[in-house]
Amino acid sequence: MILLQLSAGQGPVECGQAVGLVLKSIEQQCREKGIKLGIVEAIEMKERGCFKSALLELGSGQLDSTHSVLAKKLAQSWQGAMLWICQSPFLPDKKRPKNKRKNWFFSGKMYEVNDSQLDKAVTFQTCRASGAGGQHVNTTDSAVRATHTATGISVRVESERSQHANKRLARALLFQKLETAKLERMTQQEKARWQQHSEVERGNPVRTFKGEKFVLVKQ
Repeated sequence: MILLQLSAGQGPVECGQAVGLVLKSIEQQCREKGIKLGIVEAIEMKERGCFKSALLELGSGQLDSTHSVLAKKLAQSWQGAMLWICQSPFLPDKKRPKNKRKNWFFSGKMYEVNDSQLDKAVTFQTCRASGAGGQHVNTTDSAVRATHTATGISVRVESERSQHANKRLARALLFQKLETAKLERMTQQEKARWQQHSEVERGNPVRTFKGEKFVLVKQ
């Protein structure tokens, strides 16, 4: 399973808009290369088209080696700190009355997850899905709860109609939660070292985009 986490970090709405624009770019690249793309989770901001973060799955269900390699290469190409140089498209507000800033940082991180290895540490339970969906929802155990045995961290997924699809999404979401928990357990010294590394990366973006049309100027 190839996952790509896009994040605006602690940045303002402009960084969230950059994540939204990257999503469109990745969708186009996947269409051109014939790679299946799934949005596992997207945390939206109140402004339309802006995202705090997005977790993507690339190449899901494509078992041939060609698509797997393409999916991994595509995800790797979006790893690291990235920069969007653009005058803010949002009107100044009380917090930022002048709004002269033009550099907006965001990031991407790829994860290659071994499904079978992850499953050894996870228990899956099926249950009835709730909410809209008619007779199908009421008569099938399509919802899935995945629980990491060692930590007790769990997720419940019922967004898809099939149990198999919900299980796949549950794996991805649970892995993301485990990675987040790992970061939160860092000591203050480790966090400081991680923050310093992050700041160094921000000064050397792997991709730089410019203008409202989000044109790639450096890669």
